[in-house]
Amino acid sequence: MKKYLAMFLALVMVFALAACGGGGGTTTPATPATPATPATPATPATPATPEADDTPDAGELVSAAFIDPLTQWSQYDALIAQIKSETDFAKRTDLMHQAEDILMATNCVIPIYYYNDIYLMKDYVSGIYSNPYATKFFMYGKMSNGSDTLRLQLSSEPDYLDPALNSSVDGACLAANSFSGLYTYDEAGNTVPACADSYTVSADGLTYTVTLKDGLKWSDGSDLTAEDFVYSWKRAASDDTAADYAYMFDNFKGFPNDLAVSAPDAKTFVFELNAPCAYMEDLMAFPTFYPVKQSAVEAYADWQTSPGGWCQDAGFVSNGAYICTGWNHDVSMTYEKNPYWYDADKVTINKLEYMLSADDTAIFAAYNAGNLDFADSVPTDEVASLLSNPEFYIVDELGTYYVAFNAKSSIFNGKTPEQAACMRTAFTILIDRDYICQNIGQTGQVAANSFIPLGMADGNGGVFKKDAEDGYFDAFAVNDDYDATVEQAITLLKAAGFKFGDDGKLSPETPIQLEYLTNTTSGHIAIAESIQQDLAAVGIELTIQQQDWNVFLEERKAGNFDFAREGWIADFNDPINMLEMWTTVSGNNDCQFGR
Repeated sequence: MKKYLAMFLALVMVFALAACGGGGGTTTPATPATPATPATPATPATPATPEADDTPDAGELVSAAFIDPLTQWSQYDALIAQIKSETDFAKRTDLMHQAEDILMATNCVIPIYYYNDIYLMKDYVSGIYSNPYATKFFMYGKMSNGSDTLRLQLSSEPDYLDPALNSSVDGACLAANSFSGLYTYDEAGNTVPACADSYTVSADGLTYTVTLKDGLKWSDGSDLTAEDFVYSWKRAASDDTAADYAYMFDNFKGFPNDLAVSAPDAKTFVFELNAPCAYMEDLMAFPTFYPVKQSAVEAYADWQTSPGGWCQDAGFVSNGAYICTGWNHDVSMTYEKNPYWYDADKVTINKLEYMLSADDTAIFAAYNAGNLDFADSVPTDEVASLLSNPEFYIVDELGTYYVAFNAKSSIFNGKTPEQAACMRTAFTILIDRDYICQNIGQTGQVAANSFIPLGMADGNGGVFKKDAEDGYFDAFAVNDDYDATVEQAITLLKAAGFKFGDDGKLSPETPIQLEYLTNTTSGHIAIAESIQQDLAAVGIELTIQQQDWNVFLEERKAGNFDFAREGWIADFNDPINMLEMWTTVSGNNDCQFGR
């Protein structure tokens, strides 16, 4: 990868086309190619106000895969649709590499490191487990200290408890312990039946017939039937619900408003797809596919305009291992064992007491004082001292911590799409990922140079990318050759129309001033401050705005930011999960592509 930087600079000097490297094949990177479905990339535009005759041409510095993320994004949407209908899995893998090429060519998505998860758990607690998608399961936990109450911290005030509307990791944890889908995950991370007893698939792979377990109940004691899944899946997919994850149903016949799901009888649930799906069990285990009780949802006065309102206070009906029986907003929540859950006889922790907080210093103090048995947040400055502590857990995950630009931000006003991409590329290469991993993360995070994480399956029996050297830029260039990397960033910014003084900093004539949005956890603030210092090397002025968790989520989703901290932990082990979220209509498209 170190060769890439030298090659890039040489290419800049001769004004050749510099194409960003693609993701892997099963083991090695694919050569970047023009996508099969999208049209030819936009004709490069000459910078409007070149600084001098030798000012680089922005159009010659973008990837061959580049398309305008605002006006040409329908090409990406079409490629994702092609991937989801492709039955040749080898070709499907190639198409996913092409989709990642397009995504990374925008440089709106700037990967920082590949995730792992950390938490603290007392030595008298066992049986709690986390899957590779950061969902934690408490229902089979054991406590050897004589207590039947687990005191824990997962997050601050949850945004949604309605499983169809949740889009946060902590919300998924709450959903997985209070609702049950057709499938779930065991301690080894494998999908196993939950409400389902079994299922069959038609010869063409398009029709699934699921047989439910006997005696399924809601937490109010009423029967849970196949009709409840019909209602719930149709609701989650519907335009009226506007769920962020509705796009997960777009391979279903009738999506979005006439989903092909049916209940021939109380125990039989049938659904039909447009194309075979290799990860269907993972979808059946995902919260968006959990059942909700129609009468409970629609008892809420404003259920049509506020679809998640029915479970914004304690006492709502669910069907999982625990029932929410108490909720002191922004302070605490209480969940108690659901006697009607299908596996209730295996639940020995009868109560979960949640501390709602984003103050990791206060959380750490509560854990050390013996007031918490489980803490999902640790202050950055305490991590090093905990590495040898047997109560400190580091769990591998499939996900990427990244930062992102709003493609519609006013900082790109007056720039061609290619100039805007050059601006963002300059930001990308100036960030010292090694410092962030070693001094802020501290738990073995791997510096990232692509959005799809290391080790993710490729959907064709292989690994999409397993070598950290395979990616779209040199994640260590700023460490290995600082001066050359800064010079490369200056070249990119000059191509975008910016002027520089003799000191190598942006001229007051053409400043770059922008705001970085983040939530308030200490690790996120430390990363923001590190990036702020890195960008100052060329005179970029970054201010940091901290927001409470729920406000932060909504502002990002609405596109009310220039530059923001992001993170995506996969929902299942297939690259499409990390690619389909960027379609124009996706509720998780924070970059505002195509809008």
